[in-house]
Amino acid sequence: MFPRLLLSQSLRPTTARLLFNRTRHSTYCRSLSPVAAQNFHTSRVAHDSSFTNLLADDNPPAVQVSSISDAGIQLADGLVIPGACVFLEGKVFLWDVPESTVASKIREERWKGWGTERFQLFEVVTPRPEILLLGTGKTLVQPPPFMRDHLNGLGIQLDVMDTRNACSTYNLLAEEGRRVAAALLPFKPFKWQKATDTGAKNQPGS
Repeated sequence: MFPRLLLSQSLRPTTARLLFNRTRHSTYCRSLSPVAAQNFHTSRVAHDSSFTNLLADDNPPAVQVSSISDAGIQLADGLVIPGACVFLEGKVFLWDVPESTVASKIREERWKGWGTERFQLFEVVTPRPEILLLGTGKTLVQPPPFMRDHLNGLGIQLDVMDTRNACSTYNLLAEEGRRVAAALLPFKPFKWQKATDTGAKNQPGS
């Protein structure tokens, strides 16, 4: 079972749900096997390296990806996100996408059931990100033109790549202080489940 997820009041009409605020510690996490996971550079270890990103901000970004595998995307604090998600303004949102399309390598099948409503989150946020990194899973699958047209109409540049490269690029741009967001599909299909209000059912008269 998943913990109850809190919705940001201004984002209720969207298909994304707020998973957590990165300023608070979440206890709902599990570790990835170090053998199966692909590790990424994060600013936590930048000063221990022989090379330093000169454009990086002194303050580490609120969200950074540590590794990615079939089990999900692991953040720098150890939290594992097994399904589709959006990184935006230092927060992580659950992303409601068609489950059956995640593993397909065929363009027409991968984007079946998708519409502009999948990106409603970016219509209501202010300020909007300059760049949206769309991670399409294990392999790069170009989206249909209407997605790029819709986001460009919002003033957002869409960069499409596989999810591994999208995570790595997000880390780099976030360190540089860019207004960047990421919309990431997992390596394997995963369906987010809505939490049920068991407490309300047990109330008298319910």
